[in-house]
Amino acid sequence: MSAASVISVLDDDPYVRAAINNLLESRGYIVHTFASAEEFLSSTDSSLTSCIVADVQMPIKTGIDLLTQMRAQGSAAPFILITAFPDESVRMRALKAGAICFLGKPFATAELIQCLERALAARFTPP
Repeated sequence: MSAASVISVLDDDPYVRAAINNLLESRGYIVHTFASAEEFLSSTDSSLTSCIVADVQMPIKTGIDLLTQMRAQGSAAPFILITAFPDESVRMRALKAGAICFLGKPFATAELIQCLERALAARFTPP
């Protein structure tokens, strides 16, 4: 893990955002939180992020929609998708779109940290 890793957390639930923010900050990450994909995309942080943790079920633009859009725009930022409704067909769509991990809420702290470490290692490993 790099102390300079910026993690963007997108979830429309303020309690989930706060919990993930507190967890990741306690691990030394720089965390930016957003209530929606649109808020994230309109921020300057979108180009600085090392990894995106996004909820699948958000109003207007889902986490999978955001992932697909960012890949189409050439972004290789790793994605971890989280959802309170872990459905196998949604999981398959998320992974096919390029998500590193797909976690059902509630998830164990260790699961998220393991996914994050894997995502950051993938980001900094040359193809």
